Amino acid sequence: MQALRYWDYYGMTELFTDLYDRAAKQETFSNLYDMITSRENILLAYRMMKSNKGSKTPGTDGKTIIDIQKLSDDELVTEIQTKLQNYHPKKIRRKLIEKDNGKLRPLGIPCILDRIIQQCFKQVFEPIGEAQFYKHSYGFRPLRSTHHAMARVQFLVNHAQLHYVVDIDVEKFSDINFQPRIAV
Repeated sequence: MQALRYWDYYGMTELFTDLYDRAAKQETFSNLYDMITSRENILLAYRMMKSNKGSKTPGTDGKTIIDIQKLSDDELVTEIQTKLQNYHPKKIRRKLIEKDNGKLRPLGIPCILDRIIQQCFKQVFEPIGEAQFYKHSYGFRPLRSTHHAMARVQFLVNHAQLHYVVDIDVEKFSDINFQPRIAV
């Protein structure tokens, strides 16, 4: 809900709602770049990054949100708008994170300015994409979690008397020797 407060603070709620509504009506969009590079959208992206605990993790340039905080709003907006005129993201820092099962998962850490730029694009594209998604799709979507997905499964089990579960490992889905496991 913090994000919604930030939207209001920067006056972006109406724009994002309009993008969602237009996308739901299958409208075509133009001038998205102007929205992405607007002062309000850039400052909102900065605020979103600042509240992210990963913002203190440096990318390959060694900078964090603390370095960006030294810039004034005008300097930050100008820096982002200038970078986007001929944008080339910096290399990503790779870090291996241990998973619960002991295996390692690669994590890519972009430079902080690249993260802010990515957030600028995400903020404008997300309401357009969200309008197209199936309402019971829960993976990596705002205001949805595994708890929501589990509640939906429980509802379907109870009300539709479903008794089968199909377990598919998406990572292995395209393997040549893939054998689906079906539990009955």
